[in-house]
Amino acid sequence: MWGLLAIGAFALALVGWIYNGLVSTRLRTREAWSAIDVQLQRRASLIPNLVESVKGYATYERETLRKVTEARGALGAATNPREAARANDDLSGALRSFFAVAEAYPDLKANERFAQLQSDLADTENKIAFARNYYNGAVELYNTKVQSIPGVFLAGLFGFAPAEFFMAEPQAAAVPGSI
Repeated sequence: MWGLLAIGAFALALVGWIYNGLVSTRLRTREAWSAIDVQLQRRASLIPNLVESVKGYATYERETLRKVTEARGALGAATNPREAARANDDLSGALRSFFAVAEAYPDLKANERFAQLQSDLADTENKIAFARNYYNGAVELYNTKVQSIPGVFLAGLFGFAPAEFFMAEPQAAAVPGSI
């Protein structure tokens, strides 16, 4: 009788330990995602100021500004890491085009406000890269617990599903504004 109680108590403690491990890694993954989200929001908040700083240059390409604005909107509407990564890549491409066109305007490049915004944007891009690395590390740890023994036996039972990595397209490796 005491032996069965001891085995039952051990099994219950083991289930609790596994469950708590899954919860803590899921929370770390969510916290890491919030770090990415903060940087993506910071980046998105810089875009209107950047666009506004170039509107005074009448010959500046309106199509480029439109693409940047649309890409910013898509990033704000993203609801999961896959959508956010795709929208982030689109915004990075639009910003690369934006800064490539800006190279043709020496007065714009010399504008102090534009230069500061460009610097802030490059800094934010670096912070996004660091946050993405942290998030993907947290996802790897969480997914390992969810998909390996003993966690795999309880993950499905308690509703733990693997998390998505935040993957950037290869062309997104170049930091916008560093042209």
